[in-house]
Amino acid sequence: MTAVLTRFLVALAAPLALAQPATAEPPPALPVPHSNNAVARLEANGGTRFYSFMGLKAGKTYADISKQAFEYDVTSKRWRPLPDVPVAQGRLASTAVGVGGQVFLFGGYTVAADGAEVSTPEVLAFDPGTNLYSRRAPMPVPVDDSVAVRFKDRYVYLVSGWHDKDNVRLVQVYDTTEDRWFRATDWPGLPVFGHAGAIAGNRIVVADGVTVLPGVMGKRRFKLIGDAWIGTIDPKDPARIVWKRLPPHPGLPLYRMAATGASSGNRAVFAGGSTIAYNYNGEGYDGTPASPSARTFAFDIRRDRWVDLGPKPQPSMDHRGLLEADGAFYTLGGMGSERQVIGDLTAFTLPGRKAR
Repeated sequence: MTAVLTRFLVALAAPLALAQPATAEPPPALPVPHSNNAVARLEANGGTRFYSFMGLKAGKTYADISKQAFEYDVTSKRWRPLPDVPVAQGRLASTAVGVGGQVFLFGGYTVAADGAEVSTPEVLAFDPGTNLYSRRAPMPVPVDDSVAVRFKDRYVYLVSGWHDKDNVRLVQVYDTTEDRWFRATDWPGLPVFGHAGAIAGNRIVVADGVTVLPGVMGKRRFKLIGDAWIGTIDPKDPARIVWKRLPPHPGLPLYRMAATGASSGNRAVFAGGSTIAYNYNGEGYDGTPASPSARTFAFDIRRDRWVDLGPKPQPSMDHRGLLEADGAFYTLGGMGSERQVIGDLTAFTLPGRKAR
């Protein structure tokens, strides 16, 4: 334990400086600003594409929850609209994962005019070649605000998350090849929503999130916590995960960060988020307006330590994923400094690396 704490303090004391990619101009923003949008990345025809599905538009009411979708070509720096997601109502807190040339969309929740929220079970696969969506086997337990990661370009792991009225400890795994679900080793920490996570090789790194506490007269309270865990997937048995608690990452806990596993294969990278847990409109559950963070950091799996990477160019929060292309990392959409919905595609590179 002493050795782990020492490594953590050394990493915390020596933050590194991020760099912005050396591009002539910043990439164009999402045509329609969205927050809490499900984002994904695919390699197609030798190039990289980013995707945005659903989320919340500028009005930030239940009527502004979207079904819109967009594709961004990283090489040509052009956006194109896609067909709306074929669901009856728009979704918040859905998750998108690129697997095998398709983007898979998982769950989310709807909001009614009276404020009622319902977790949805739908799983959809979007094929960029045909611009068509197809329905897949629904989630056994519908979750939203979950962490989703891809393993072996076949399996998608949904870790914890919110189900209608409470968080769950489940780790649900979707087999994209056989269109079936199975359970993996349960999440060992406090069940949470709004956490962030990434996979590098067969290691899943998950941090923070909001847990539910009992309150006075049965009224629940939401608490943002700084727990962090690493889970090692058994390569021979994808249902078996060995979890280990990590020390907290540098700084305060953060809600709805963006995260991804770096293509280098040994880092889980986190960016943005807020130190206040909030409702979908950006207002804190405790009544305090949330503010976005520009913080970035990574867990270095090879060195078994957190690394503070310094601030990214623009603070943002309300993310569902971090995207990587040509040596740079991107947050897509979210909320800005005044909790306004933004469509910015904001890039940064890791210290010592240059974007191509």
